Amino acid sequence: MPIRTMLNSKIHRATVTDANLHYVGSLTVDADLMRAADLLPGELVHVVDINNGARLETYVIEGEPGSGVIGINGAAARLVHTGDLVIIISYAQLTDSELEKHRPQVVFVDDRNRPLGTGHDPGDSQPAEPAQDTVRPV
Repeated sequence: MPIRTMLNSKIHRATVTDANLHYVGSLTVDADLMRAADLLPGELVHVVDINNGARLETYVIEGEPGSGVIGINGAAARLVHTGDLVIIISYAQLTDSELEKHRPQVVFVDDRNRPLGTGHDPGDSQPAEPAQDTVRPV
């Protein structure tokens, strides 16, 4: 049975709050956003910089809940800068039978990386559902 790599979640148009060239590496993401996007510490993600087109892959580390932090760490800070808009994407490997139930999670954020809402269609530019109360306001 084939395994397909499919979109699992994305945080859409987040603003980079920090770029630290001399950190060991990774992407720091507000713990509330991680939860909303179904991301785990150490999980592989792709980062797409909307400002300059740079694309990279790294892993997630948990940032302070409610902080709105999106921090680019290590060598990636040469490609992505503070203030840039990014899309953070995770993938899942699924069998054809699992695809029938799979719905990707899309998290939309404001300019301070506070969740505006969520959706399941990766082509939507606006949330289908308002942000849940489980995410603390900043």
